[in-house]
Formats: sequence, C-alpha cells, structure tokens
Amino acid sequence: MSVVPCFPIRRGHITEGSDRVRLQPSDYFEYYGLYVDKVPKGNVLSLLEEKHLETQELLAEIPEERADYRYASGKWSVKEIIGHLIDSERVFGYRALSFARGDPAHLPSMEQDDWAAASNAALRPLADLASEFGIVRRSHIALFAGFDDSMWKRRGTASGFEFTVRSFPYIILGHELHHLDVLRERYLP
Repeated sequence: MSVVPCFPIRRGHITEGSDRVRLQPSDYFEYYGLYVDKVPKGNVLSLLEEKHLETQELLAEIPEERADYRYASGKWSVKEIIGHLIDSERVFGYRALSFARGDPAHLPSMEQDDWAAASNAALRPLADLASEFGIVRRSHIALFAGFDDSMWKRRGTASGFEFTVRSFPYIILGHELHHLDVLRERYLP
C-alpha cells in the first residue's frame, strides 16, 4: 500500500494571530477535551496532513492477517477502528460544514457502537479502508482551507451541545491520535 501526501496546504488558515488557535472550553463540549488536548501546537491543517501521513504509514505496515485482530472479546478489530475513524471524521466534517454555512438545525448524536456494528469495515481489506480514510482526510483539509475567519467562529449544536466550527479540525485530529495510541498499545506487537 502506497502513502500519498494530500496536497499543499495554504498556510495561514486558522491562525488568528498565533500558530494555533487557542480553543476555549466554550468551543466544544468538555468530553472532547481529551482529544483536543492531544493536538500539538502548529497550524492544524498542516498537522491534519502530517499526522495522517504517519497513520497511513502505520497502516501500511499492518499485514492483512493482523487486521482482524481484537485484543479482547467485544472490542473492535483493527479494520473496525479504521472504519470508525472514517465514520467519525465524516460526522465531524459534516458538523463543521453545517455550522460554517449557518444551518440552524440541531444535529444528532452518532452512536459509535451502533454505527460500527452496521458498517462492513470488517469485511473489507485494510488497504481499501486506509485509502478511503486518506480520501476523506483530503476532502476535509480542502473544506477547512476554504473557510474564512467568520466561518471559523460560527457555532452550532450537535448531540445537544454547542461547538464552534474551529473546534472540529482539532477534534478530528485528536480523535485520530487517540485511536493511534490504542492501536499501538493494544493491537500491534
């Protein structure tokens, strides 16, 4: 499986005077702080690409016979984790798009275990999942790169909680980093 970089990122987005927008607790529901806190300093669009390349390199090293591994009964397989990352990124990306466009609708929750059970990630080759994950990431980087300052500050409601648009790249990246830690600690020898 080859690793393909996304594309050059227009620098300067999401900077608001510093390398990283300092998200405030009011930017997202407190639960997501465990993901936001994992994001290193720097331009979040660059980090979305850089860290995803690391993810793609890690996935390329996992043999297909290891992709169905579960560290315990009832836990997701490696492939199901990647399917979960894809689904979650799409949901977070849609939330960002919806809020950036000023849609007043309150967006629903995503029940991750129900979604994982309904997906066919376990039946797909890991290389296909990794490729799809790369496509989803590239589309979100392009989406985020097109937001202007006023869009980043817009708010909306999802799962009954208020979020700013600018919180979603951090949530997406931190969520990926969280699951990479889990993969390294519990799935990979």
